[in-house]
Amino acid sequence: MKTSENFSQNIASVEEAIGYGVSYDVTRRELEIGGKQAYYYYLFCLTNDQLAERLVDGFLIAKIEESAEQFAKNHARVASSKVSDDISEIAKDVFMGDSVLIIDGYSKAIVCDTKSIPTRSLSEPENDHVLRGPREGFLENLKENTALIRKNIKNNDLVMKRFSVGDFAPTAIQVCYIKGRASEKLTRDLERKISEIKVDALSMGQESLAECLIESKWYNPFPRFRFTERPDAACAMLLEGSIIILCDNSPMAMILPSSLIDFLQECDDFYFPPSIGSYFRILRLTIFFTSLFLMPLWYLFVRNPEFLPKYLEFMMPSKEGLPILAQIIFIEIVLDAIKLASVNTPSMMNGSIGIVAGLIIGDFSVNAGWLSPEVILYMAVVAISNFTQPSFELGYAFKFCRVVTILLIRFLNVAGIIIGVGFTVFLIAHNHTVTKKTSYLYPVRPFSWKALKRQIVREKLSAKRKNK
Repeated sequence: MKTSENFSQNIASVEEAIGYGVSYDVTRRELEIGGKQAYYYYLFCLTNDQLAERLVDGFLIAKIEESAEQFAKNHARVASSKVSDDISEIAKDVFMGDSVLIIDGYSKAIVCDTKSIPTRSLSEPENDHVLRGPREGFLENLKENTALIRKNIKNNDLVMKRFSVGDFAPTAIQVCYIKGRASEKLTRDLERKISEIKVDALSMGQESLAECLIESKWYNPFPRFRFTERPDAACAMLLEGSIIILCDNSPMAMILPSSLIDFLQECDDFYFPPSIGSYFRILRLTIFFTSLFLMPLWYLFVRNPEFLPKYLEFMMPSKEGLPILAQIIFIEIVLDAIKLASVNTPSMMNGSIGIVAGLIIGDFSVNAGWLSPEVILYMAVVAISNFTQPSFELGYAFKFCRVVTILLIRFLNVAGIIIGVGFTVFLIAHNHTVTKKTSYLYPVRPFSWKALKRQIVREKLSAKRKNK
């Protein structure tokens, strides 16, 4: 589509192409240049503010020239400029960080290079390390985070909607999605829920927002939202049809909707060839779900040695000490204590904490007769398994279910493990994300073989080649 001599039509076409009035980061300034009406458009998150102000100051004292080309040559000297009559190209320039000036009487728009693309953050995201891929991460600045997403997805279908939540201390919330890919009904429901939130402040950022969005049962520990500190991961989820929520003063992006299997994906799965990525994913799924049943099954065999085949008798405790249940609970508590200590310990002393904890739990407790080596070994396997997936909350949800199952085995024996597994399945099946109609077990319920295969096996990216 081309621009024309009709000023109003040009304004309407450009505003539709760049999403003015839909995305809050698309900015418009109304100017008067040489007695003519003009509009100046730019993305504030990708524009150099000082350069844009210098341009506007120059435009306000400029005179009207014979053509847009002559005007750009004489009055846009502080930045490289060009003229264009292609609406789609103008929109692309805006999404790249350039600013556009449309003046009444000119059939073409003046495009000025005012982009200011954000660079990588000072450090790699603490919780989302990758072996390959970019090292940039989200910051605590909503404008910078918006720019990091815009830098990766330069398209007018990317919508950024801003909300303010909190009556006493408002917090800026931004909902990001791609039109045509994200569910329209889910998007409308989410925007309605955010606009209806009535709280004094989101004191804990996105966690407070999550609690406001979903009425969850206190006994259900399974997480309902995924979080990422990586812009590339957030953009990949946007392209797959997910919705991203950014919260001011938070370096995290909230991803929704999210099912249980979604939590077991990692960025490294996609930065390696499909065969290696699939191996990582299957291994992660196997190890993590094994961590849920390893200790309950072993404890069941300890209570019922007759169930254990002869070739597995070496798994039985070799030393007497505290009751096995007390040993398991003790190590569970100590492992959590070590985690809490490592969080509050200066980084230079973290190694010392690990050494002290290893000596106390691993050597001294065995020599003192408190713990058996088998309990320490199996609990160490479980602890390592929890770190094979990125979600801290999901690891503790499985820990909660594992401890409950072990306690049920203590009092109900074989029936205890059946009830424990059923209780875990009940919690997962009755969990939901944004709406109750969004299944936490998708693609198992409702079943979709294609989606389930894509979740388990890393598929090859199919390229769309143009016809020669």
